[in-house]
Amino acid sequence: MSDVKEITNELARGKLTDEMMDKMRGMIGTELRTDGCVNHEYATRHAILRYCEGIGDDNPLYTDPDYAAQSVHGGIMAPPSFILACMASVQFGWPGLGGFHAETKMDFFAPIREGDRILARVYFDGFDDPVESNFGGRRIKDYIRQEYRNQNDELVARFICSRMRYERSEMQKRREGRKIELPHNWSADEIEQIENEILAETPRGSDPRYWDDINVGDELDTITKGPIGLTDEIAFVASGAAPIPRLAAHKVSLKQYRRHPKWAFRDPNTHALEPVYSVHYSDYAARFQGAQAAYDVGVQRTAWQIHALTYWMGDDARLKQANSQYRAHVYLSDVLRLGGRVEAKEVDADGDHVIHVTTWASNQRGDNCMPGTAIIALPKRG
Repeated sequence: MSDVKEITNELARGKLTDEMMDKMRGMIGTELRTDGCVNHEYATRHAILRYCEGIGDDNPLYTDPDYAAQSVHGGIMAPPSFILACMASVQFGWPGLGGFHAETKMDFFAPIREGDRILARVYFDGFDDPVESNFGGRRIKDYIRQEYRNQNDELVARFICSRMRYERSEMQKRREGRKIELPHNWSADEIEQIENEILAETPRGSDPRYWDDINVGDELDTITKGPIGLTDEIAFVASGAAPIPRLAAHKVSLKQYRRHPKWAFRDPNTHALEPVYSVHYSDYAARFQGAQAAYDVGVQRTAWQIHALTYWMGDDARLKQANSQYRAHVYLSDVLRLGGRVEAKEVDADGDHVIHVTTWASNQRGDNCMPGTAIIALPKRG
């Protein structure tokens, strides 16, 4: 019975101590185990399709075998962000502290084709010194480096995931100061307009977007997500992209939580054990994390950014880099509009004709919830 009592009806509350930081410093450079976090090892047609459905991307290059066969690639491709469905992240260190994704840096080196086998190796690259923040008091920012290779040992992508770590008790104290009206009260006319915008979105597809025709200051097409609902978050989990050890049920999850009591809490209404990850679909859990209500996943938002970029650039182009910072939460009932602007164009060191893009993701309250940048290689005429 003592094991049962270790798991309370709230998220664990750890302290950011000098001893904890000394222990984590000793772990810098460690290669982390990934067995419990791997989702899709092979980029099968259905794995790619399920992932695209989970992020709301209907690009036929990824989802329509007949279309893809006629494309410049000659077959089904996976979106660059499919690496998240192979393994989005690992749960490591900082027992009892809360955490938010703070920043994502992704570099893409090779495309993922249907049938490729993608394996990841993960390293703990360290953390910044503690700082005081208005958001959550004393906190640190750590760095997890993930490298994805295909069956030919070719480096496909590198993903550096930065997370903010803080004491949950401090976040809870400051929650009232960030209070907003939730859920957002949309009118029927507003909902109709939002849904019409979404249905009008069209990928560039097989019509090449040439580097020669791009001007600095050009704006990218807008992609709209929302109002964000519970099923959107469930679909993201079902796509294989939950950035934690895989979600499990019944005896499988119970054994995990007995080994790692801080991974779960007991819901006072159902008496069921729920993972910390449920902050993304449970208002109850999210409030213990210091948020107002359930909110989206950091890398889910980056997947939306990449959806907007690949929709705009077309089949002949290649995404080389996508960076994003996570600012305000995106809560269930919010609407996010993702766009971008061309800031520069050049021939880079690889000889590619590239454009540099600033991206944003704005909610209905006027917050830029995810400022970012990207580098896209475009075809050149002739």
